[in-house]
Amino acid sequence: MSNTTSGTHEGFTAEERAAMKNRAQELKTGTRRSSRADKAAEAARDVLAKIAEMQDSDRIMAERVHAVITANAPVLAPKLWYGMPAYALDGKVVCFFQSAEKFKARYATLGFSDQARLDEGTMWAAGFALTEVTAEVEAQIAALVKQAVR
Repeated sequence: MSNTTSGTHEGFTAEERAAMKNRAQELKTGTRRSSRADKAAEAARDVLAKIAEMQDSDRIMAERVHAVITANAPVLAPKLWYGMPAYALDGKVVCFFQSAEKFKARYATLGFSDQARLDEGTMWAAGFALTEVTAEVEAQIAALVKQAVR
């Protein structure tokens, strides 16, 4: 390896390494032999368990986001993605919740992958900062996930 001019290596943070380890474990778990229904039920339990582990404000928001997504886009299957709750269509992640605490950010994030059909012109939002999930925010999330899977 070559040294940088400063002599320090700026690699992945501890949080990023942990997220990658989580993803590797998720992939390993997904290859276990079981029925599709069993895998889906286990994935849903894993998401709820991960949400339950979150700190209060992140947990409250994640619970509400989960409820809104599952009610308004039942075709999306809950699953863990890099250790965070995500919702997939045909195995491909469409949207995800990222807690503020996990990456020491000042806000949680509701993100959408390129699988989401949110296209609007030549530029559109693919991530939304969340500091609180109000009734108005729930309505916006519901509209976004419905559009994402249309």
